[in-house]
Amino acid sequence: MKSGDLRSRSASAAKTGTAPRPSAARARPARHEGESAFGRGYDDGLESAQRRAERPTPSRSPATARTERASDSPRGDSGAGKAPSRRAKPPLTKPSSAKSSSAKSSSAKSSPAAAPVSQKQKQKAAATETLATGVQTLVVTPDEADMRVDRFLVARFPQLAFTHIQRIVRKGELRIDGKRAKPNERLASGQSVRIPPLKLEERRAPVRAAGRDQEDAEFLKSITLYEDSDVMVLNKPMGLAVQGGSGTTRHVDGLLEALRDADGQKPRLVHRLDKDTAGCLVIAKTRLAAATLAKTFRSRSARKIYWALVAGVPRVKQGRISTYLAKEEALDGDARMRVARHGDDGASHAVTYYALVDTMAQKLAWLSLKPVTGRTHQLRAHTAHIGHPIVGDPKYFDIENWELPGGIQKKLHLLARRIVIPHPRTGKPIDVTAPLPPHMQQTWNLLGFDTSLYDPIVEAPEE
Repeated sequence: MKSGDLRSRSASAAKTGTAPRPSAARARPARHEGESAFGRGYDDGLESAQRRAERPTPSRSPATARTERASDSPRGDSGAGKAPSRRAKPPLTKPSSAKSSSAKSSSAKSSPAAAPVSQKQKQKAAATETLATGVQTLVVTPDEADMRVDRFLVARFPQLAFTHIQRIVRKGELRIDGKRAKPNERLASGQSVRIPPLKLEERRAPVRAAGRDQEDAEFLKSITLYEDSDVMVLNKPMGLAVQGGSGTTRHVDGLLEALRDADGQKPRLVHRLDKDTAGCLVIAKTRLAAATLAKTFRSRSARKIYWALVAGVPRVKQGRISTYLAKEEALDGDARMRVARHGDDGASHAVTYYALVDTMAQKLAWLSLKPVTGRTHQLRAHTAHIGHPIVGDPKYFDIENWELPGGIQKKLHLLARRIVIPHPRTGKPIDVTAPLPPHMQQTWNLLGFDTSLYDPIVEAPEE
């Protein structure tokens, strides 16, 4: 049929209201839905009418809708004389894909990352993290400045076992201003200390019998040489350990539990004495005092004088002992200090001044000692190094065929006689003197030593 005849027939049909009958070739698409499964209706032939009804209708643009209407009609304006395009219908979409696409679109619209996070939300998130992880951040106060990080934790968490504190510091679980803390690191005011989850249940508070606190408090009061609101100076007895250790159940640090205040804070140790050394032991009662006094001892601003009874008489009445000391393990497993060389592993410089006060028959001497440094066993190792070990010293007294004069007890004859320190709050000097312990007083009486004699060590240099 020619195109001119087709246009005339269409115009005639428009006037009469009747549509032209499609030819056989044009009618084939109408029969297409019943064709073989390999035809255009492959999916439709497999799916039931109910599944097609349940399949969601995909969104269509206006242009797509117009294309579909033109394709579905037997003959459209643009498709006249042509078979409808098989791509006119939108591709079939599985329900799961449509739901997934919808979910992704919804998630993208409601994602909190796209919206600005308020300060309140940040605080809530931080609080949630703290509750979930147990991590907390503490700020160092001015009173806590210059404290060792482990002592800082002891002060903040008195209920926590000290062994646990040492473990988390040693493992590097502690952070100071975001950096890994060192075990001996000291803090500055305003620094942030990140604390990992603490095992507070590790603390095993000693079960104290009724009246035990009162007894311990009364004992501490009986040996107190000086006390104010910030500082205590105790006359530590010979044989009482300063801190606990293997097999040690009674010690000064444990006795101080009886002096906890209303806030749960107890007085703190700021320096040490050997278990068998008697005399002046300084205790800080407040955080300010603890930080200030620790700095005082570290900077060697504290002036200390010791009395000792030694074997033999030094040829030089006044002198200076300067060596390096290093720790060594003895065959019996007991630690001792040995004189080392500069550069040896673990060797530290130690300086002591000594002065001869009195003698007894060239066999025994009363020495006054002024340590400049504060090394472990410094005085005991130094006197042994010059050939005059302290009488009764189980570690360093190694003179063969030695017999104590009658009446002298086999106990360490070493006393922390006097200490002078600036007050942590006022700066004024605190000058405290301890009396001879019973066993030394007995020896002094036996040998005829007069404690009122002038002590020449007072004039010894401080450095």
